Amino acid sequence: MGFSICKQSLILLVAIFQLTLNPIFIYSAITPQSSSTEFIKTSCSSTTYPRLCFSSLSLHATSIQTSPRLLATAALSVSISSVKSATTQILKLSHAHGLSPRDVSALNDCLEELGDSVDSLISSISEMPKLRGNDFDVVMSNIQTWVSAALTDETTCSEGFQGKAVNGGVKAAVRSKIVNIAQLTSNALSLINRMAELH
Repeated sequence: MGFSICKQSLILLVAIFQLTLNPIFIYSAITPQSSSTEFIKTSCSSTTYPRLCFSSLSLHATSIQTSPRLLATAALSVSISSVKSATTQILKLSHAHGLSPRDVSALNDCLEELGDSVDSLISSISEMPKLRGNDFDVVMSNIQTWVSAALTDETTCSEGFQGKAVNGGVKAAVRSKIVNIAQLTSNALSLINRMAELH
């Protein structure tokens, strides 16, 4: 499992490194910050959670500029970071003393779902630079499928904590994190779908 996590991190770092070298990023200083911020605000207004969308992406305005592809890529990156952070916290929680077998099982199932979610999100972000030319529709379809799968995995994790069998404190701690993750992923999917509509 450690190797899998390292591999995932390496793939993500390579994708981000490639984007950093993108000429569009180098040219970003020419694009006024206000124009980029307004673009993000307008784009986020079409998502399910516009306030969260804007707050999570406005810090990256200089890099995003007014590019729908870079905006969607940033949204995916934010989702991946959020899932990885939650995974670390849930893993620590799963080793806490006093948990029932049911609690531990639900936490482990959730960790597995989040692992699948990260895999799907990394696959999608690695494909973003390929959205050009005659292959646009095929690549876009793959990205949409992966992000939808990631959202399903996150929802499945949350559903594992329904009912009275799970410790109330554990349920509240995990579900609050998963709700935030799912909302970020939902916003990323909305921005990606918007890209497909505009193409």
